[in-house]
Amino acid sequence: MRAHCTEGELILYHYGEARRCPAIQRHLVACEECRATYGAVAGTLTMMGTCDVPARGDQYGLEVWQRIRHELPEPGTEWWSGDWFRRDRIAMAAVASGLAAVAAVAFIAGRVWPHQPPVVSPGIYARVEPGHLARSDGTDVRQRVLLAAVADHLDRSDRMLTEIMNGPRRSDISTEQAWAEDLLTTNRLYRQDALDGDERAVAGVLDELERSLLEIAHTSSHINQATLDPLRQRIDAAALLFKVRVMSDQLRQRASIPAERIVPYTSTRTPS
Repeated sequence: MRAHCTEGELILYHYGEARRCPAIQRHLVACEECRATYGAVAGTLTMMGTCDVPARGDQYGLEVWQRIRHELPEPGTEWWSGDWFRRDRIAMAAVASGLAAVAAVAFIAGRVWPHQPPVVSPGIYARVEPGHLARSDGTDVRQRVLLAAVADHLDRSDRMLTEIMNGPRRSDISTEQAWAEDLLTTNRLYRQDALDGDERAVAGVLDELERSLLEIAHTSSHINQATLDPLRQRIDAAALLFKVRVMSDQLRQRASIPAERIVPYTSTRTPS
């Protein structure tokens, strides 16, 4: 007499994937115990199939990043060295990369920071070539110029923050400080322009960025590791680099307009 079916065999049989479906079917006809077990398994699988997938919250991408970032190697650590090469770490890295990619796509697609209707910001103007005052779809060109300009600013900020986060250990960050000072002035203008244009999500990222730029600019240029490490930890804890990169990508998607058709100007506001 055939041995009782395992739960795994019954699950595969339920989905029609068991290698010995006819034999299992004959056994279920003859074995009351396995028939009862299969009834319970099939009922559970049927209920699972009817469950609604829970909706993702607005902060899903950020939550995924916060869960996986501590599993990634420290900046400057070779991926093949030490414990990182263990099989479980490699598997975790693969999962982390996949989740990060999914989260980034979700952000860029506008699932976390939804697109707002175009609103002209009064502080940004554009010079447009004759005959190209507006696109054929009627979208306001000046709003696209603002979004593209802010995306460029975020890209420059990303490069500066990356130098702070991943640069070699050193005692002089005067170059990065001068960079941060220059970015600060522009950041304040764009943040106010974003608020005036009702771009609240953009203004929120710029506000977080401004706090980090201020801290970098006002730190002593001759910095020791005991001061630099906490600074890096604060930037990392806020997931600032991630937010800056995602927002930059999203703005570029919204500002998709041929570069040769417009020449952006910076804000006309005067720094206070």
